[in-house]
Order: sequence, then C-alpha cells, then structure tokens
Amino acid sequence: MDLQLQDKVAVVTGAGKGIGLAITKMLAEEGAHVVAASRTTEALEGLDRVTPVALDLLAPEAPGQLIAKALETHGRVDVLVNNVGAVRLRLEGFLGTSDEEFEWSLQMNFLTAVRATRAALAPMLAQGGGTIVNTASINAFYEPDAGVIDYGAAKAALVNFSKSIAQEFGPKGIRINSVSPGPVATDLWLGEGGVADTVAKASGTDIASARESIVASMGGFPTGRFTTPEEVATLIVMLASERTANVTGSEYVIDGGLIKTT
Repeated sequence: MDLQLQDKVAVVTGAGKGIGLAITKMLAEEGAHVVAASRTTEALEGLDRVTPVALDLLAPEAPGQLIAKALETHGRVDVLVNNVGAVRLRLEGFLGTSDEEFEWSLQMNFLTAVRATRAALAPMLAQGGGTIVNTASINAFYEPDAGVIDYGAAKAALVNFSKSIAQEFGPKGIRINSVSPGPVATDLWLGEGGVADTVAKASGTDIASARESIVASMGGFPTGRFTTPEEVATLIVMLASERTANVTGSEYVIDGGLIKTT
C-alpha cells in the first residue's frame, strides 16, 4: 500500500532509539524526509533521507529550534511525531514522589509535545494542512499501581491535549491523533535501569522473574508477548499518512490485549 508520504517532511522527537528510531526508519522507507531529534544521534547517522539533530528537548527553546531546522532544511513541515518521553519508577508510591519529580515527568512527557506542536502549527497553518501524532501510553488511563503515577498523569494530559487541539485545528486542515502503547520491548522496559531492572534490584530477584511478575500483576497479555517498536511505528506512520485523512481526535491502543475493558 502506498502511504502517500513520498517527499513529505516529517519531524520526529525522541528518535535515537526504541519506538522513535523505528518511526524514523519507517517514515524514511516510505519516502519522507525525516528531521530526527535525539540527545544522542549515533543511531541516526548515515540513514538515508534522515537529518539527525542533537537536542535536549527538555530545554524550553529546543522544540522550536527543531522545527526551525526542518524549515531551514526542507521549507515545510507536513508531519510531527511527538515521541520523546521517559519514566522513572516510583517505588515509594505517591507519598514518595515529590513535586520536582512530577514536574520532571510533565516537562518530559507533556510540555515537550506542547512546545513542538506550538512551533509546528504556524508552518502547517500557512501551508494549509499537516498531521501530528503523539506517543502517549496506556498509563494515561490504566494505572495498576502508584509506581508510575507522575508518568500516567503526564500522558493523560497529553491525550487530553491531543483531543482538544484536534477539535480546534481540524477545520484548518490539521489532524491530531495519539497512540497509547502498553509495554514495549525497549530499554524503557527491558534495558539497564528500565522498569524490569529497577523492580529486580528492589526485590532481590532477576530481571526475567521481575518482568514476569510485573506483567502478571497487570493482568497479562493475551498475545503472550511485549509489543515491538516496529508495531507501534506502523500504527503511527499510518496515522501520519493521507490514507487516514479523516481520522482525527482519536486515540489508538496497542498493548497485546492488556486492557480488558471497553
């Protein structure tokens, strides 16, 4: 299927690994020019049709600089994927989570997207259209415990924000959707310092056992496995495509069947 992304200009945040890297590669494979931002860009160097940009998107001015780089390089912005995000497991629950930790999560998982969206809307409005896809999380609405309470709140804000601006800018030719993955086979879950590693160290067990206990406590996956970054990327790239031109203000869950309610 032709996704009609040939020579479109796409901006991807958090592009250096995991879901963001998979999105970047897939957009480029579909013929888009990708301006890809990450704190470190080694994995992005040398990729065809990809312009790596080394930025710390927590800096308030960085999202605007990223959009400016896309405009300087390609003259337009057709697609923005707000993918940057991170979670720190809060083993002491709510009472052990400070204002500063809530602030960090909101900055990382919400305000980076707000700032990038604000910067991208001006050129999108001037050219008469564009599409924005936000990487949210099932933790926006599914909260098994307080271990990710600040992350869940920030992602819930992102989902609400996505729906709000979809209503405002839909009549002006701009579509905004969000994708909420469940556990994905990335460093965030499975790497050093990730969720499974943190729980293993705290409980005195090994990473494999910790991962199994976490998944079991969440109710398990009918598919029996974590989602892959490429599977999330496929959904996001489809939403970035004109093949889904009348889809806006929607949220799509990809979680291996973890969420059991409707």
